[in-house]
Amino acid sequence: KTLSILRSSQRPLLIIGKGAAYARAEKNINEFVDRCGLPFLPTPMGKGVVSDDHPNCVAAARSRALLHADVIVLLGARLNWMLHFGLPPRYHPDVKFIQVDICAEELGNNVKPSVALLGDIKAVVQQLLEYVQEQPWKYPSSSEWWKILKDKIKENEDASQELALQNSLPMNYYTVFHCIRKLLPRDCLIVSEGANTMDIGRTILKNFLPRHRLDAGTFGTMGVGLGFAIAAAMVAKDHYPEQRVVCIEGDSAFGFSGMEAETICRYNLPIIIIVVNNNGIYSGLDEDTWNEMTKLGEPATVVPPVSLLPNAHYEQVMSAFRGKGYFIQTPLELQKAVEASLLDSRTPALLNVMIDPSSDRKKQDFHWLTRSNL
Repeated sequence: KTLSILRSSQRPLLIIGKGAAYARAEKNINEFVDRCGLPFLPTPMGKGVVSDDHPNCVAAARSRALLHADVIVLLGARLNWMLHFGLPPRYHPDVKFIQVDICAEELGNNVKPSVALLGDIKAVVQQLLEYVQEQPWKYPSSSEWWKILKDKIKENEDASQELALQNSLPMNYYTVFHCIRKLLPRDCLIVSEGANTMDIGRTILKNFLPRHRLDAGTFGTMGVGLGFAIAAAMVAKDHYPEQRVVCIEGDSAFGFSGMEAETICRYNLPIIIIVVNNNGIYSGLDEDTWNEMTKLGEPATVVPPVSLLPNAHYEQVMSAFRGKGYFIQTPLELQKAVEASLLDSRTPALLNVMIDPSSDRKKQDFHWLTRSNL
């Protein structure tokens, strides 16, 4: 029935969740994607099960793919808030879901699937592959659906590139992330948390291998990033000594557990922390505006509660524990600091990257939950 629905679909989509990564199903899923020619969208910790640079990855057209797909196969992905509960206006009202999950209690949460397949994802996808081998089928690459997706991918990538190439200072998010992306090793383990820092980082920083990304996850918990990085680095140090752990944090997220820098230095863990510092939560104030506002009264009463102290030197937290700290204001300083940190695998580093407090995401079709901006 699953393959019958897929064959009759005009606009199919695979969503690859972290359950697929946990199931170590990457070999089977890669083969399924290639044999069937299906567009796929990874969830944040499903990134890398199929490489982000695979031609069928439509992460750069995420909203368009979700909105117009008529059949969606969920491979270890759940219709919680991160996937907008599977409901309009983020999805087509008549979309059919095919849900593959190892937990029976997850089947049918929020939306009743047209097909529910209970089992280990690796085994279920293997069964699907066997049917495809018996009755070959491949979704046509010349379809109108692929044209819609590719056009949107190009539009969004062009918009991101335009922002990344802006020469103004302070830098914006896109300038920072495009610079970092060019320098990171393909096998590095990325840990990320924050608001815009995590959201934009998900779209720009690519994962090429499974189980190489950790972030705030289903509960959106802030403060977990450095703990995740420490755990990952302890494993890497013993089993994969050449692998680097790069922890990319918003300044507010770093504040929740920043003193773990002492733990990192105490155990001499090869972690690079990059704090993308906009002086606040989502947005902050530049120093001049902060000073003018505090002339009006006590900061507790006149300064927005989402604003943090401008130009805080978080890198000095790392320096205090004998790690390396960098205060960064330009793309060239960022490039040099990342390169130096990657070369020195014996000393933890913290890069405090100043960006424009008003920097934001490029225009989105939808609010981050479900309200439409169209």
